[in-house]
Amino acid sequence: MFLKRAVLALQTLLAATLLAGAAIAGPVVNSGHIESELVAQESGIAPGGTIYVALRQKIIPGWHTYWRNPGDAGEATRIAWTLPQGWTAGDMVWPTPQKAKLGPLLDYAYEGEVLIPVPISAPADAQVGTTISLTADVAYLVCEQVCVPEDAKLTLLLPVVAGAAGADPKWGPVIADVLAKAPKPAGLKAVFKLDGQSLKLAVTGGPLKGADMAGAYFFPYSPKVIEHAAEQVIDRGPEGLTLTLKPGYDFVGGGTPPAELQGVIATKGGAWEVTATAGEPPATAAGLGAPPAQTAPATGTSGGLVGALVFAFLGGLILNLMPCVFPVLSMKAASLAGHAHDAGKTRLQGLVFLLGVVATFLVLAGLLLAVRAGGAAVGWGFQLQSPLVIAGLALLMLLVALNMSGVCEIGTSVQNVGSGASAQGGATGAFFTGALAVVVAAPCTAPFMAGALGYALTQPAVISLAVFLALALGFAAPFVAVAFIPGLLKLLPRPGAWMDVLKKGLAFPMYGAALWLVWVFAQQSGPLSLAHLLAAGVLAAFGAWLYGLGQARRASGKPALVSILVALVSMGLAIAIATFGALHAAPPAATASAEAPTGPGLAAEVWSPEKVAELQAAGRPVLVDFTAAWCVTCQVNEKVALSGSKVADAFKAQNAVYLKADWTNRDPVIAKALAEFNRVGVPLYVIYPKNGGQPVILPQLLTEGLVIEAIEKAGA
Repeated sequence: MFLKRAVLALQTLLAATLLAGAAIAGPVVNSGHIESELVAQESGIAPGGTIYVALRQKIIPGWHTYWRNPGDAGEATRIAWTLPQGWTAGDMVWPTPQKAKLGPLLDYAYEGEVLIPVPISAPADAQVGTTISLTADVAYLVCEQVCVPEDAKLTLLLPVVAGAAGADPKWGPVIADVLAKAPKPAGLKAVFKLDGQSLKLAVTGGPLKGADMAGAYFFPYSPKVIEHAAEQVIDRGPEGLTLTLKPGYDFVGGGTPPAELQGVIATKGGAWEVTATAGEPPATAAGLGAPPAQTAPATGTSGGLVGALVFAFLGGLILNLMPCVFPVLSMKAASLAGHAHDAGKTRLQGLVFLLGVVATFLVLAGLLLAVRAGGAAVGWGFQLQSPLVIAGLALLMLLVALNMSGVCEIGTSVQNVGSGASAQGGATGAFFTGALAVVVAAPCTAPFMAGALGYALTQPAVISLAVFLALALGFAAPFVAVAFIPGLLKLLPRPGAWMDVLKKGLAFPMYGAALWLVWVFAQQSGPLSLAHLLAAGVLAAFGAWLYGLGQARRASGKPALVSILVALVSMGLAIAIATFGALHAAPPAATASAEAPTGPGLAAEVWSPEKVAELQAAGRPVLVDFTAAWCVTCQVNEKVALSGSKVADAFKAQNAVYLKADWTNRDPVIAKALAEFNRVGVPLYVIYPKNGGQPVILPQLLTEGLVIEAIEKAGA
């Protein structure tokens, strides 16, 4: 009897609820990682009417489902409806997704709670007073590090009522908010154009006109039109924006290029559906990223090619005074000392050094132009953004230092010192010195040099190489001039025992250079790869010692083959281990949080164009430091001019913010920002005034007083 009364009571409650005109959801289905149910926007539906019924999913923390285009991996949620005769279900209304990064992949996903509304329409002859049952078979993929396919069978009882039904008291406002924020057409005009290895998408009009474009992003409906994980570079204009995208399979991989590009443009102010057609992006979709005014002398293209050549030569000269060149000064000094009183050999060394500098500059310039022509966003110094190059240079610097310390003599000694080098002229060593000086020193830019390189990379290849040739001549000029001026060389003492002492003393800057490169490698590659490089360094040093031991045995008439063979095997293993570590580099994850200062100086925050726009909108002056771990000048400036308590106090007084744009590893967004300032390398220091005026570029060699004065002007 008790069970029968309970059933009757439940039936009575259900009937009363339906008479009151309320939709009744079926039980919540928990499939393991997600709780799913159907909820209605309104408490009932009129004959011939349409209401929204939403799939509500509550996803456990750390897991996610997928948007209509899942991105690089995943599968979109699907709903199969079972409805009475004459009832219909429309298209799913997809809320704007989030970007979910997993290793090299980028997915478009939902986390936490998501509601996906679907319009449900009743036939005109639906009988008032009846209750219909909606059934949805939902299939979805839910992922964390692993992915699990799950499904749920959901039901909803919906009464048919006369006239308009009221909003569901619980879910009505929630679904209305989802519908209001969901992407929808807004009369935007959009065009796209394949420009080399880039896809330009320009969107103008409507809500984009004069709006804040910070963080704008294009979510395509098709998974094959763009590379999802590639950066989307924003160029803002008065009427909208232009996004530079990396084209996907349909454009460059053998697919069929679409006649239209459909998707969602999402900004801080909202999200809108766009349909772009092929065409020329209008100028009004870009233009606010034009190069700003500078306080430093304009070193760009005011004199055309002639001006660029002059500035490149001057920049090369000044580059010899930049801290970037310090690691190779010892090699130059030892090389000069070795032949100070032999005019013929000295001049030969000067000319061969010039040849090494010119050849290396032109090779690097050619590679840079080729890589940029392929669509990669790289700049001057791109070679030191490769962990493999850094590892090779670190081992090379270590071997050079061991060689100068007398552990071994490799060939005629790459530093051109000692009797062997004197006897053979040291031409090979001079060429090597010039080449290594360029590889290590050139990534940093000097005054005059920056504008000349910015001009060069906008010109045809022949003109670009001419500018780089002028830069090489300027860089080599001091060494060559000294080699051809006997009076300067005669100031040095006559060759003697002091040369061996000098050589061994100058080895220590090379040890320092090797340690610096190991530190750079650690910034790029993480602790495991660093362990490989350190092990390789030990093996390389062991091999150098064995090689020197073999040389000594051979000089005394004893067998040396075993020592030399073991030394070469050790060197080979060192190279293999370092290469393995570099190729399996796992860069430390970047963080958007502030960096704690090492002393009383500034705390740096991570740079982004959106962060600059946000701070400017808040009326705060900003200093952006475009830097890299491999740029010695950058590190010197940071310690000398940006780490003192006086600078920190000045920033605090002006409510200013210090942002770092770290270019140690390749970053197309930073490369794009550098190009906007007509620069292709670091360091670059940009001050943004609090009143929103033009940014100001600071000199490349900073002082504490200069920084304080600049930030006080920006905050005035």
